[in-house]
Amino acid sequence: MEDLQAFLKKNKYKKIKFKVLKTQHLLITAKINGVKGSFILDTGASNSCLGFEGITKFQLIAETSETKAAGAGATGMETQLSKNNLLQLSHWKTHKFHLVIFDMQHVNQALNEYKTKPVDGIIGADILLKGKAIIDYYNHYLYLR
Repeated sequence: MEDLQAFLKKNKYKKIKFKVLKTQHLLITAKINGVKGSFILDTGASNSCLGFEGITKFQLIAETSETKAAGAGATGMETQLSKNNLLQLSHWKTHKFHLVIFDMQHVNQALNEYKTKPVDGIIGADILLKGKAIIDYYNHYLYLR
């Protein structure tokens, strides 16, 4: 039987390394519109998200949104939406990538309590589903097709 990596490579999956933080969060590097950032890989987040400060950093065009965000101990947070961005995770890319933008201060404050660097955002299930994700927790790889 062939090993997992060989099988996934043969089936056109791209291999993306992630780190496990002291908090047990999975940290992944991504580029949005060509700008590199740090993101939590979160299978429980329905949408990929970014903090408000990321609007300038990642050259986003943001529009107001009626949607309220909830998660990580906070609810009813105001959001904005940025459509049609380019997301790149290692060699895997997607165009027309939409981001929910909200105040991520509570997320980074929690990371700071563990002496962990802040993150720019969260890569959520929208990307994991689109890329037919397979997560190899043991070897710390995300595979996307």
